[in-house]
Amino acid sequence: MSQDSSVAVIGSGLGGLAAACVSAARGHRVTLYDKNDWLGGKAAVLHEGGFRFDMGPTILTVPRVLERIFAEAGRDLRDYLDLRRLDPQWRCFFDDGTRIDLMQDVERMAGDMERFAPGTGDGYKKFLSISENLHQVSEKFFFWKPVEDLFDTINIRANMNPGTLRDVLSLRMHASVASTIRGKVKDARLAQMLDHFVQYVGSSPYGAPAVLCAIAHMQTAEGVWYPMGGTRAVAEALARLAGELGATLKPGLEVTGLTIDKGTVTGVRTREGETPFDAVISNMDSVRTYTELVGGEAGRAYAKKNPEPACSGVVLYLGLNRRYEHLNHHDFVFSRDPEEEFDWIYRKGEPAPDPTAYLAAPSSTDPSVAPDGGEALYVLVHTPYLRPHHDWKTMFPAYRQVILDKLKRTAGMPDLEERIVVERHLTPQDIHERYKVLNGAIYGLASHGKVMGAFKPGNRSRQVRGLYLAGGAAHPGPGMPMVMMSGWIAADAHDQDARGDLRKSA
Repeated sequence: MSQDSSVAVIGSGLGGLAAACVSAARGHRVTLYDKNDWLGGKAAVLHEGGFRFDMGPTILTVPRVLERIFAEAGRDLRDYLDLRRLDPQWRCFFDDGTRIDLMQDVERMAGDMERFAPGTGDGYKKFLSISENLHQVSEKFFFWKPVEDLFDTINIRANMNPGTLRDVLSLRMHASVASTIRGKVKDARLAQMLDHFVQYVGSSPYGAPAVLCAIAHMQTAEGVWYPMGGTRAVAEALARLAGELGATLKPGLEVTGLTIDKGTVTGVRTREGETPFDAVISNMDSVRTYTELVGGEAGRAYAKKNPEPACSGVVLYLGLNRRYEHLNHHDFVFSRDPEEEFDWIYRKGEPAPDPTAYLAAPSSTDPSVAPDGGEALYVLVHTPYLRPHHDWKTMFPAYRQVILDKLKRTAGMPDLEERIVVERHLTPQDIHERYKVLNGAIYGLASHGKVMGAFKPGNRSRQVRGLYLAGGAAHPGPGMPMVMMSGWIAADAHDQDARGDLRKSA
């Protein structure tokens, strides 16, 4: 491949848009395809009855990932996005009627927790110390490089020294997220609050490896942000940058297959026919990339791995004629029993009878989301990924009522149904069909397993030369910053290969 090679990007989710921007900034000729008529994937927008809803991700953390992508082109992120820091970061409603706000300042939060449940303040600080160390180790070994397994993170021969061994041991491979939290924070309610950092990756805290506790420090250190105009504005900013850098953007054109010759990708197939490319970056779900686009032996081999999808969800978009003043911008309405909830979702594979609901009520930050005095309420409840017997057309009405009853009972919203003037929804089946994800999984693949749970399919394909992977089902995993980092990594890996430098970038 030459340095200015031609690159097809499949899928315009945040990972694909990031990959397109970085590849174009590095001088490659980029064409971006998406089967949908809009760019941005799950970061879509719904306009209905004077309300505006972000349809997918709503919480932006680690803005330096975005800053690095824009810096690739010598651009300043602030010229494209107006970011507002949110503090409190979340408001938490518990089943016993208590509530607490998650604050960014560690000392203030520790004090609030101590007053809420005596004996927990110091435990919180100790937990964040563990989280900070795990974050530092992640930056050293996992982030900003193409990784598929432990051998990609550590050069055993070069790095087998006391410092590296200390870092490996600090990954707490014997522990889960839940056990790490409960080892420091004994109050069940506050532990449940801290569990939900791992919900950014759609996995159970009881099955997810302790290294994912790093998410807590990432959020505490760098804050929670809201882009004015909604998180949809992030997708629009990236699409604008890609276009300015010369990328060809083709929404409404689905890639149906790859052309592969002797183990090397040579192009893509669409309804327009075959188009040659030197490389392909797929932002489509990694498993479906291999099974549906690559096919052949590589596709069959990937299918045999039987990877576990992350959870799915039911999303309600509720236009309210009056906002609830006691809601924060971001809110969690917690289940009565997290072990019961996660057992239903991840082991039984059925919707939890008493679920946790995440709410986004953005009108206090951005009044443009709703008519004056109203609210564009976003409600997300995690559910199992699709099973063969799930029929959400028949399941949805009853589960919708379970969700509304939970909000009325636990979040102080007894007249919720009377305030609804606009309502739309997505079910796991809708998510599966709309975004071409695996079994309706919102967050790609589950991060379960104390040793290997942090690893996802690698960004540089080992099966097909010239194929690179980005998105929530590729390294480093789901969540807005990680997905965009995956796009940077995929583009950087291709750029290194195109330059004839097969060394893995740091």
